[in-house]
Amino acid sequence: MTNQPVLNRRNFLATGSAFTALVASGCSTAGASRLAAAGGESLVYGPLQPDPAGVLDLPQGFTYRVVSRLGDRMDDGGTVPDKADGMGCIDLGGGRLALVRNHELVTTDDHGGPIAHGYDSRDGLVLPGGTTTLVLDETTLERQAEFRSLGGTIRNCSGGITPWGSWLTCEEAPVRPGERYGEGISKDHGWVFEVPASATGLVDAVPLKAMGRFNHEAACVDPVTGYVYLTEDRDDSLLYRFIPAVPGQLARGGQLQVMVLDDGLRDSRNWNTIAMQVGNRHPARWVDIDNVESPADDLRERGAAKGALLIARGEGIHMGRNELYVCSTNGGAEKLGQVFRLRPSRSDAPDAFELFFESDSPDQFNFGDNLTTSPNGHLIVCEDQYTEVVTNHLRGITPQGVAYPLGMLRMQTELAGGCWSPDGKWFFVNAYSPALTLAITGPWVST
Repeated sequence: MTNQPVLNRRNFLATGSAFTALVASGCSTAGASRLAAAGGESLVYGPLQPDPAGVLDLPQGFTYRVVSRLGDRMDDGGTVPDKADGMGCIDLGGGRLALVRNHELVTTDDHGGPIAHGYDSRDGLVLPGGTTTLVLDETTLERQAEFRSLGGTIRNCSGGITPWGSWLTCEEAPVRPGERYGEGISKDHGWVFEVPASATGLVDAVPLKAMGRFNHEAACVDPVTGYVYLTEDRDDSLLYRFIPAVPGQLARGGQLQVMVLDDGLRDSRNWNTIAMQVGNRHPARWVDIDNVESPADDLRERGAAKGALLIARGEGIHMGRNELYVCSTNGGAEKLGQVFRLRPSRSDAPDAFELFFESDSPDQFNFGDNLTTSPNGHLIVCEDQYTEVVTNHLRGITPQGVAYPLGMLRMQTELAGGCWSPDGKWFFVNAYSPALTLAITGPWVST
């Protein structure tokens, strides 16, 4: 395989190509499944086969390997911590891949060993939440390094890759000292942090406060504009957009905005009435919001007062080709989940927002969370059910809005962090707890 170029901030800013920039980053969605059949429910790889190891059922011809697990010894002397959540794959060049992986740990969770420095501490110990980085050989998947790359945070849920080669990790924890999860801490939480994939150890934990303080879930970057889109895991969440003062340099600040639909629709959840129909496009605009450090954790309330659209638990978000997809975990008339599509305008026309998919059956789609896209328009969604006994799947969704099973986790936990290797051979995904990072391969159809 020819090595792909590593995209840095300089050449990101010099290019204007949206998908070229995303692909060159090595963290693109390239290589997602191209299904051979055409039309309707037949667009599947076939029935899932029971996994003798009791971990992950996959279609015939597909296999997985474990590349990291809870308790593995890391190069910094610590061990792999638990609660593996969002994750991004970034091409480091030289035949190496970096998986930057969130750990959604609270203040009382096990650290996996001492953490030298981080954003906040409790009882003299750096908080256990943050990220680990796993460096793999891109051909053999041999582990070359594994270490803590961010510490001192709380409940790092999901995030998103950047075209300049970093991972945005998001705290799903707008807590203050003395509040739940905040006992013994000294700082406010609920921020986004940036972790360069090229880091070789712990990075300085700098909160990107201009991107707002709220119940952050995930992020994605439009490589044409450098704008960052952000989701919020709340029943009355909003969709946010951050316009950086300097594209590619998020720490230099910028303007946070909320999305408003021009036709006056203010609730996409379809809980009490079907207000948003699948496939109907709505013109969208963005409204500035101030006091974004929000000590009262009221950004969504102030945004709603400006007319912002309500979304039921906005979770996964990912950029495809000139469009991005947003997963709502419990939206829809059956409260089983929705997927929205936003097409940012490349002209003076307004952005276009639509309901792309809404589940009406647990067998179709049940509480989607992390989400990734493929160049041919297929989505892969990680389920996170809240039932007493869970049967969480990897779900594919075709461009026609047909859901199909791609895998089923046998463990009683969620799937998270789905992302692709640059060559499309490997699909990486986490089992949340006990933490496992898996690499899946098989007869992906290439066209």
